Formats: sequence, C-alpha cells, structure tokens
Amino acid sequence: MHRAHTAFSLALSPMAHKNFATWLLKSSSSQQMAKVTAAAAVRTYNSAAAEPFANGSTASYVEEMYNAWLRDPTSVHTSWDAYFRSNSYVSPPNLAPVQANTLPLTAFNFGGAVAGAAPDSKTIDDHLAVQAIIRSYQIRGHNIAHLDPLEINTPELPGNSSTKSIYANFSFGEQDMDRQFKLPSTTFIGGDEASLPLKEILNRLENVYCNKIGVEFMFINSLEQCNWIRKRFETPGVLNFSPEEKRLILARLTRATGFEAFLAKKYSSEKRFGLEGCEIMIPALKEIIDVSTELGVESVIMGMPHRGRLNTLANVCRKPLNQIFTQFAGLEAADDGSGDVKYHLGTYIERLNRVTNKNIRLAVVANPSHLEAVDPVVQGKTRAEQFYRGDQEGKKVMSILIHGDAAFCGQGVVYETMHLSDLPDYTTHGTIHVVANNQIGFTTDPRFSRSSPYCTDVARVVNAPIFHVNADDPEAVMHVCKVAAEWRATFHKDCVIDLVGYRRNGHNEIDEPMFTQPLMYQKIRKHKNCLDLYADKLIAEGTVTGEEVKSVAAKYENICEEAFALAKTETHVKYKDWLDSPWSGFFEGKDPLKVAPTGVKEETLIHIGNRFSSPPPNAAEFVIHKGLLRVLAARKAMVDEKVADWALGEAMAFGSLLKEGIHVRLSGQDVERGTFSHRHHVLHHQLVDKATYNSLQHMYPDQAPYSVSNSSLSEYAVLGFEHGYSMTNPNALVLWEAQFGDFSNTAQSIIDQFISSGQSKWVRQSGLVMLLPHGMEGMGPEHSSCRVERFLQMSSDDPDYFPPESDEFGVRQLHDINWIVANCTTPANYYHILRRQIALPFRKPLILCTPKSLLRHPEAKSPFSEMSEGSEFQRIIPDNGPAGQNASNVKKVVFCSGRVYYDLTKTRKEKQLESDIAIVRVEQISPFPFDLVKEQANLYKNAELVWAQEEHKNQGSWTYVQPRFLTALNHSRDVSYVGRACGASTATGSKAQHIRELNALLNDAIST
Repeated sequence: MHRAHTAFSLALSPMAHKNFATWLLKSSSSQQMAKVTAAAAVRTYNSAAAEPFANGSTASYVEEMYNAWLRDPTSVHTSWDAYFRSNSYVSPPNLAPVQANTLPLTAFNFGGAVAGAAPDSKTIDDHLAVQAIIRSYQIRGHNIAHLDPLEINTPELPGNSSTKSIYANFSFGEQDMDRQFKLPSTTFIGGDEASLPLKEILNRLENVYCNKIGVEFMFINSLEQCNWIRKRFETPGVLNFSPEEKRLILARLTRATGFEAFLAKKYSSEKRFGLEGCEIMIPALKEIIDVSTELGVESVIMGMPHRGRLNTLANVCRKPLNQIFTQFAGLEAADDGSGDVKYHLGTYIERLNRVTNKNIRLAVVANPSHLEAVDPVVQGKTRAEQFYRGDQEGKKVMSILIHGDAAFCGQGVVYETMHLSDLPDYTTHGTIHVVANNQIGFTTDPRFSRSSPYCTDVARVVNAPIFHVNADDPEAVMHVCKVAAEWRATFHKDCVIDLVGYRRNGHNEIDEPMFTQPLMYQKIRKHKNCLDLYADKLIAEGTVTGEEVKSVAAKYENICEEAFALAKTETHVKYKDWLDSPWSGFFEGKDPLKVAPTGVKEETLIHIGNRFSSPPPNAAEFVIHKGLLRVLAARKAMVDEKVADWALGEAMAFGSLLKEGIHVRLSGQDVERGTFSHRHHVLHHQLVDKATYNSLQHMYPDQAPYSVSNSSLSEYAVLGFEHGYSMTNPNALVLWEAQFGDFSNTAQSIIDQFISSGQSKWVRQSGLVMLLPHGMEGMGPEHSSCRVERFLQMSSDDPDYFPPESDEFGVRQLHDINWIVANCTTPANYYHILRRQIALPFRKPLILCTPKSLLRHPEAKSPFSEMSEGSEFQRIIPDNGPAGQNASNVKKVVFCSGRVYYDLTKTRKEKQLESDIAIVRVEQISPFPFDLVKEQANLYKNAELVWAQEEHKNQGSWTYVQPRFLTALNHSRDVSYVGRACGASTATGSKAQHIRELNALLNDAIST
C-alpha cells in the first residue's frame, strides 16, 4: 500500500495523496489499474522530461527520498526538493509523449475530479462508503437472504424487510444511483468491468448475498480462502445452468420425490422417516459426489440420521430397491443377530458413477437413534481408509456427514468431532456437512432449541464456511454443492451446507404435527413440493415439456413397482446385505475355532526389549531427559534379566505384532507418555522443539506402521473415532486408552450403541481394545473405577448356562459373546491378551481394566518364559504356592480379579496363612471361565469359597460372577462375598476411610 501511494504522490499534491492512494490501491482489480500498476510500481511523466523513472527498480529509492523530504526538505538534494515542491503541475496529455506501460491521469474519471488535482473529500468518502457497503453485504447479507421456503422464520433484525438495512447508514440518495464507482479488489461482482453504477452494484450484491443463498465466510481468517469464496459466488453468471444440467437436476429430484411417494402409497402406516420437504438433499448429495469424483475422490463414507436414510440408500448409493422393500415385510432373518430397524441400517456399494464415468465406493455407516453419535465413527473409518490407501492428503477418500438442524446444534459430540478436523492424527482432510434443516426439532421450535442465530454456528469455531440455501431452489442448491466439493478438494477443510427446507409430515409419518406447530403446518399443507415448483419453472422457460416431466416420473414408478414385486418373492431378510464395512477375504478359509499361538521366540522379545530401552541410534546429539535415561537403563536391566514390567510387556506385544505386519494404533489422552508416566513411547529432544523419537517405529526395517497419538480432551468423539478406525481393517490392533477408567462413561453412547451391540445389530465386528485404568487406591471417586460392572452387565453370556466342555471351550465362548472383559494382573497375561486380539479368527471388542500402582509394583513382573513360544493367555491363574501344592488342607479359596490380588497375598504372608488360604485370580471375567472355576473348586473340595473385590458390593464384578459361580458349581456349593458394602459413590475421598475399608476387606478375606 505504501509503495503504491508513494508512486502516486508523483502525480498528486502532497496534501491529498494519502486518502486517494488508499482508495486507489483497493481498486487495483480494475483493468485500468492493471495497466497503471506493474509490480506495485507506477510510471509517471511530467512536462519537464516525461521521465518514467518510477519503475520497479527505483521505486524504493523514490520512496526513501520522498519520506525523507516529508520529514525535512533540507535533508535531500535540492533537485529532489524542487521536484517534490513542483509536482502539482501535470502537462496536458497531448503535449507530453505517452510512455510504454503508462496512462495519463486524465484517463481516470474520479467523479469529475480535474486531472492533476486531488479528488474532493466527498468523492473519496463515497468510494470508501461503496467499499463498506460491499463488505456489509459480504458479512451480513445472509441475515436477510430468502432462505425459508415457507417464509415464516425471518431474522429479528432492524429493517430486515429490505436490503436497505445493510446500507442504511450511508448517505446515498437516488441521485447517486447512476454514478460510476470503481470496484475494489475485494469483490468480483464486476466480472470484466472495472466500475459500475451504484444501482448495479447494489443489485448484483443483493442477487448474490440476499437471494436464495446466504453465505457465511467473512469470519475465516484467511484472505485467500475468503477471496476464493467471493469469486465462486460473486462472478456474474455462476448460477447459469445448461438445459442438460437442468434436466439432470429434474430427473434426480423426480426420483427422490417419487421414492417417498411410493413408500407413502405402499406402506402408509409404517415409520420410514421420509425426506418430504427436503427432497433436494438427494440431488445435492449426488452433485457433491459427482464433483468430488471428478476431482479424484474414489471412496465416500457417509454418516446420517434416520430422516432420508432409505432415500439415500436407494437413490444415492443405488442399493437394490427390492432389498429396501423387503425390510418392510417383517420377515425372519436368514443369519445370526438381532438386527435393527430399517432406517438405522448402513450399506456398502461399489458402482460406476454415470456422470463422471468413474468407479466410486459408497458406504453409509449404520447408526442408532442417537442422532450425531455416528459422526466420529465415520471420521475414524475415513481416516483408516485414507491410511491404508496411502492417501495422506485425503484426495481419494472423503466423508460426508448429514445432520438434522436440532441435533447439529444440540449434540455436544458435533463440537467434539469438529475439533478433530485439523488434528494431525485425526484429520480426514475436510468433511462436507449437509444439514437437512426442517426448521424444527421433534416438536420444538428453533427459538427453544438453540441460543445461536443458526443451527450451524458450531462450524464457525473451525473456520468452516457455511452455505445456507433455500431448499426450494434446486439450482442454487446445486451451485452450493459444487462450491462445497471444490472447497474441500482445494483447501481440505470442513464446510457446511445448510439446506433450509421443512418437514411435510410429523417427526414420523404417523405423528400429528398440528398439535404443536399449527400455523407452520397450515402453510406446509398449502405449499407445493420442490419438484412441482421446479418442473413448473422449467416448463415455463421451455427447457422441458409437461409430458417429459410426467414420463420421467412414470418411468421411476415402474422401476419401484418391479422391485416391489421382486421383494414379495423374498422369504428372509439378510443382515449381511446391509454390512457397511465388509472385510474381503478375512473369514474365508479359516477354522472359526482355531486361535493362532500368541507366544513368540525369546530372541524376538530380547530384540524388541533392547530397541525399546535404547536412545535413538547414531544420534548422540539427541538430548534425553535425565529421568528418562534412568527409565531406559531400568528397562535394559530388565531385558538382561529376561523379565518384563507392564510397559515392557505392552511394548513387546506391540513390537511383535508390528514385526508380523500388523498395524498398531494407540490413541487417547496423554497416551504417548501415559497418564502415570510409565509408557514413554515418544522421547522428546530436550533442546530442540518438536524433535522426537519413537523406538517402536524403528524395530524392524519391514515392520508395519505404529501410531501413538495424544488425542483432544474428548472421550465421546475419540472413542467413536477409534471404533470407526477399527471397523475398516481386521488386521490391525486399535487401542483407545482413557486417562482414568472413570472418564470412559463420557463416551457411554459409543459403548452402548456401537461397541457392545454393533455385531448383533449390524453384523459388524470390531477388535477395538479399550484400556481403562482401574483400581481403588485412595484417589477419590473419579479416579478409582472404570465401572466394570456396567461392561459386565452388557455381556451377552447366559449366567445359568454352562456350555458343553470341549477342547475349544474357551474360543467357542469368545466366538459367541459380544465382547471380552478382563482384569489382568501380570504383564505376560496383558501381552498375550493383546496379541490374542489378532490371533483370533474373528474380532471382538476387548475391555481391559488396566493397573495404576501395579505399573511399578516390584511383584507385577513376568519372566520372558511366560511370553515366549508355548505360552498363552491364562483365563484363570491358579495358586502355585503352598496352598496350591497341598489343596486338601486349604480352608478357604479366595477368588479375585485385578490389583487386589497383591494386597491379599501381602496380608496372607503377614498372617502366615500361605498354606491355609488359596488365592485364585480370574483374569478373564467375561466370558466367564466356567470350566476353570469348576476345576479349581473341585481341587479345593473342603474349602470355603469366597469372592473378594475392592469395589463396593453393588459395583465391580460380584453381581456378574455370583450366579455364574453357582452355575459352574451346579449349585452344590455357595460362594460368599468379601469386600466393601454397597455404596452410591465408587470410592471415598478420605484417605483414612479408604485405608480403614481396605483393612476390613483384607482382614475378612484373609481369615480362617
């Protein structure tokens, strides 16, 4: 700016140069300005010599001289002083020769200003006012855009009935409307024109920003991105569609509308959560996919609520219609599982995109009625697909999330998911969010369901542009979708399309909306649907005829009728037809009851241990924290002794899987170091910022990738993300660790709706591992319990059924249950259960109660022999001490699980009761080890049997194990409870009370 104004000061008086140059610089997009300015330098001439000295190479020198002259005229050579003083004179253009790349100032019309003189203050002010008006439209035009098809909801703004409210504060009258104003570089409304009359400027701005599209983008802090959006909406003619494009929109809208009409006719009393009132969403999604496919996308993963799901499956994914209609028939299932309602189901389709003639993969992820819970799951699945394809920039795989208006602003998981969008280990490189805006929740008006002006305001926090569009204007919707797809491909950032429509029926088709929104639904009853409005428009302009419109509709109805007839021949529904994440080739050719060995060669363990305990090789300058040097030295000492603590056992599980080509991903809050400072997978250079070393990424030259990622401070979204990640590829170990197990209940929806029941509802397996630090150690009620009782209560094994005993008893139990719950007490068992996740011929979620104090407990170590070849996971660890060796003399057997074992053994030793009391650890709680419990009970035939736990009686494992103990013992013996009494809170906040409760537990358990 300063250089431009200095250059122009050569042609203007010193008194006037400032305001004028500022204005003129902002006008640099015009053709005339382009001729005048070259590389920010302007050539000029005067009557003396017409010397074009202010070129690019000397402009800075002139600027320095002029600035010095302004400060002190005597500081420069007398020739410069004379020049700057006399520069107000400009020779007539017909006398001085016009030099190359120059224009005389008389070529500019500054509102009648005389050449050679500064424009008057009114001219300057008026041009500045025009700039301000343009900016006002760009910032606030969306507030008064015609977005509501029903014309009910209008923003409560002063003077919002007219766009004059935007420029009301500027003193222009009717006499100014025909005045020409130069357009600034911050607008593209002129196209090829450099200046426009004020009236035309206002008309174009109103048409761009206050018509059927409202664009929110001026909060974005990137000038490049703002200009990109301005250009896409302001350039004249961007909304012009060819007749072929219009006919395609009409055909797609006809199919979307026809599908809903067909379902309404055939299944009038069924809930289907149709899309009536926002049918344009189907052509919108297809346009996004078409443009994205053209730009290189090969796979699209979608998440959406129930409204419009069936239409999306039919017309976007092109799911066979007969399979959709069969879901209405109430047939028996041909495969295992409990199934789900039709408007929750997902699918996976590979097909040819007929518009772009490219193959495309489309997946709609199954989800529950928890409307936005699927958002992070989709993002995790998308990220995983990008990872396995090597798509580091998100050019081949993308996600589309469809939302309802009330849920988008009401559900906190939307905000949590948005905040993953730019995190390095969680970004999917841009998601297109489509809001099917019904302008109503179930029965709740927007004024009662949100405090923000728009339901989409949550997107502003991540600088995502928001495109509001009237859903009754198909061409405006298509343009917005095209821009959104191009935005995502250009900047790889999120954006939001707000389809402002309405809901023609109630929340579902058998709901009566007039109870609560009588005036709205009186309008809706009289309102033509989008298809009729658009067909009328195209007929009126001669693009199509009425017969063509009827022909397209009749053709699609015939397709539906044929599929309907085919659906009647079906005798069963098949859940596998609705699988959203197929694992091609994973199950074929495998013995479903054969588990691969989990032990590895001892030299493998030693190699991994040595690498894990070493600083970066060949990097003597990598400065490691002194405390970590001690940690590495302690690890090396353990490797030399061939024993492993918890962190080393975990590293050996990860490292051995990586060696076998299994990708490992560990995610959660503070997982790189570990909440309890035990893991330290990422070493940080103490003197160089962001310089790190991860030894597990450098175990073997041909190993699989290892990812350990500190997450945002979110459980709901991040656990959902990792679940989605685990769905994509069975040959990967995906783990999520809670900071404390207590915090996992923030993600309860993901646990309940996806992890525990996903296979039963959607035939979808997942091998996700949840690591939940758990243990009563006097840290208070929010740092003690992962609420293991809740996971056990959701386990699907029957407490009264003892499965037939066989060699495959353990693996058959794992095959039949919905998930595995364990509380390991040794690093070796932890190592084996992690490796077993991959060794199994199927996938089940694993819920692991992990230790806190045991991470450094001197007795919580395992020899390499318990992890090497021939070893395996132990569902129960028997007492191998004096009591186990002389079972007939044992008076009491204490069954327990987790860290309380070490307290019990310490107390038993202090009381010298090692021969009288046996302590048996139940490592895998669910599925319950009936066979091994029976075996242990038979071993100690004369002993009293008790279950000891550190949790309260109404918590922990007791309510789960008690009936199963009785079943295992055939109700021939009783098992008593030892532990804390029932309690509302998980733990006391008083250290003294904690110690008192623990001592009482130990004294009761270790007594004869």
